[in-house]
Amino acid sequence: MNDTFNKKAVEECRNLVDGANNIVITTHRSPDGDAVGSSLALFHFLKKSGKMVELIVPDPYPDFYHWLPGHENVVVYIENKEKAEALIDEADLIFSLDYNVLSRTGAMQQKLESCGKKFILIDHHQQPGEYPTVLFSDTSASSTAEMVYELIESMGAKELIDTAIGACIYTGIMTDSGSFRFPNVSQKTHRIAAELIGVGVDHSQIHQLVYDNNLVQRLQLVGYALSEKLVVVDSCKAAYIILSREELARFNFQPGDTEGLVNYALSVKGVNMAAFVREGNNIVKFSFRSKGKFDVNAFARKYFNGGGHTNAAGGALELPIGEVEKILLDHIHTHCDEMDY
Repeated sequence: MNDTFNKKAVEECRNLVDGANNIVITTHRSPDGDAVGSSLALFHFLKKSGKMVELIVPDPYPDFYHWLPGHENVVVYIENKEKAEALIDEADLIFSLDYNVLSRTGAMQQKLESCGKKFILIDHHQQPGEYPTVLFSDTSASSTAEMVYELIESMGAKELIDTAIGACIYTGIMTDSGSFRFPNVSQKTHRIAAELIGVGVDHSQIHQLVYDNNLVQRLQLVGYALSEKLVVVDSCKAAYIILSREELARFNFQPGDTEGLVNYALSVKGVNMAAFVREGNNIVKFSFRSKGKFDVNAFARKYFNGGGHTNAAGGALELPIGEVEKILLDHIHTHCDEMDY
């Protein structure tokens, strides 16, 4: 068992959960498959343990995750702020899943910072904050969903893992590991996946529900991005795609439509670092991926108010989309030698 889930930390977690009547689970803004999957898995587990549980997400997540068991119970903060804040006020305990600093919760940050509650953090990103009472941080894990499985296992409650919990965990692992192809996939990851299949999880169906439900407009957006917006900086072995709000609107952009675009840029032969940039409302969001040695976590932290993992990170800046390309290129050229290895 990974020392992340050592006896002392697990026992402290157990005591906090046992002493709580109302528990709230939170995750990061723009929730992805790991955020939603790990949070819903923990939601079901705590429910089966006899707790009153609520799950609050900062903003909507893609509709290809709406099939997940428990989706109908999720409270979206920006759509129901009054209810969400009342639930936080009533909570005895709050879980932070798939984020390591409260600034990653977007519009929820101020409320969470001022609520005065105890937090349990479960996350696999680098450099966690100091706010949680109990910290489960493992940067070697494939996903936070994998860590939720390990926590349940460490608490001696594997028998509670049914197909609903299993489907949520499997979705989180599958999406955050690039369908089990990223370097952070371990023997343990595959063991957990096998055990989930053993309790009845239909891995093939989950893959279809997540990846084979594209609208024509999304495929057209991907085609446009690759044919018209992909830029390769050969001298630095880098590539990037930048999309404005106008371009996204042309293809009726929905949350999740650009998920995975940065990986297409990284897949170009000879490219070791890739960036995807999307203009949002009063903010520009960045996704970074790398192969091998180049640390996009450090890159995102230094220049883009972000962070994440060594080979996968994100960030955001408040600036006009027209200024992005020059800034990005300047930083790429600053680190050109590190990318060209």
